[in-house]
Amino acid sequence: MTGSALAHYEGIKAFSETDQTEDLKAISVPVLVIQRDDDQVVPYKTAAVKQMELLQNGEIMIHEGFPNGMLATHAHIINPYLLAFIRK
Repeated sequence: MTGSALAHYEGIKAFSETDQTEDLKAISVPVLVIQRDDDQVVPYKTAAVKQMELLQNGEIMIHEGFPNGMLATHAHIINPYLLAFIRK
């Protein structure tokens, strides 16, 4: 949380008000969607699950109880999944 309050606000405003439906439908390369199960700003049921409906070749990973910084705090769990995904 070292960014400015305005930057955080504008970021949330941008991704919550921008319709990315057509962009997601156009992506044809494999995409790994990683999200935690308790995100208060972007709930996975309305974000990650919806993305999976729109992506042509998506794979989803929902992590129970992980923090927003899970790529750093839980790298030992996530990195093997990332490596396996990249190798596919």
